[in-house]
Amino acid sequence: MTARNSLFDDERPPPRFAFDRHTWKEIAHLLANLPLSIAGFVYVAFVVPAGVFLSVTVIGLPLLAGGLSGARLLGKAERARARALLGVRIDEPSPLRGRGRRERRARGTEGFFSWLWTGLRDPVGWRTVLYAFIRLPWGILTFTITTVSLFVFWPVLPFIARGLTNVDRALVRGLLSPSDELESRIAELESDRGVVVDTAAADLRRIERDLHDGAQARLVALAMGLGLAKEKLLDDPETAASMVDEAHGEVKLALQELRDLARGIHPAVLTDRGLDAALSSVASRCTVPVKVEVELAERPAAAIEGIAYFTVSELLQNVSKHSGASTASVEVWRAKDRLLIQIEDDGRGGARLDGGTGMAGLAERLGAVDGLFVLDSPVGGPTIVTAELPWREREREPAPE
Repeated sequence: MTARNSLFDDERPPPRFAFDRHTWKEIAHLLANLPLSIAGFVYVAFVVPAGVFLSVTVIGLPLLAGGLSGARLLGKAERARARALLGVRIDEPSPLRGRGRRERRARGTEGFFSWLWTGLRDPVGWRTVLYAFIRLPWGILTFTITTVSLFVFWPVLPFIARGLTNVDRALVRGLLSPSDELESRIAELESDRGVVVDTAAADLRRIERDLHDGAQARLVALAMGLGLAKEKLLDDPETAASMVDEAHGEVKLALQELRDLARGIHPAVLTDRGLDAALSSVASRCTVPVKVEVELAERPAAAIEGIAYFTVSELLQNVSKHSGASTASVEVWRAKDRLLIQIEDDGRGGARLDGGTGMAGLAERLGAVDGLFVLDSPVGGPTIVTAELPWREREREPAPE
């Protein structure tokens, strides 16, 4: 019996420490709370009271604004520590909207006060200051509990560490996360601004390419032809007359290309007569019969009107090229503060935003101006595209004197 028990004990697996790497990361985070919370508390305890007390002097408010900018760096370090040790993924807040150093130097006093005001009302900096004040007593508490548990309560230390770090996670998410609606909106607008800039640059490149490859090349050929006709005018009048006739035809083609290019930039009929006439003109060039209904009591702002026009124009081009439809319709109307556009065709359907028909670009352009683009295109049809744009009142043109 004794020998059997001894053999059984020898065959048992060796004991293992029940702490994994995640638990050790949490313990490391808790132990680091004390020195880091002391450093953060000392920083904000010096900068904030000093800035407030010295606000009656020249250096007080700049000191406070600079201190809040430095508090942003503390928050950034804490977010990085939370990502590395606690696995908490938190987006970085938007940068300050104040002017840069070079622009402040160029604008002088105005730029300095803009930076000062932006820094003093920075919500990210103030939340980080609050975080640093709260962290000192919490850092002392967590360091003490973790240190004692390492030597006394180590069997349950993983559970203690998990509970304490869950509070840390909540503090980081609550005070250091860019969770308020304003910051989210700023980040969205920054992304939309990039889309607008890229779209404008692409449009400029397209216009330059069309001018260089189309009208410019035709005008160069026209100038050469007229030069040759001039040389033959006395020696061979018939050939010169024929060359002038060819040049006249080239002039007509060049004028037509310039008109098409101008229409692609901003059609005159849109400026003069509005969306109803402009969309009817676009529909008349579509290879599919299109019914147009525009119910607008007044015209929107010129920018919104232009975006609506080019949205319908590109969608009708897709209908002509890809839909296989026999009929289509365009409806435009206003609903409170939104301009609504709906294009429907009875084609084969199956259109997608990533299908290479330019719809993804349209969706980005509409999103850049706080618009909306919805595509409903089941296989077999019909395809319905709904676009929304913000309604902006049109500026009144000054009356002629």
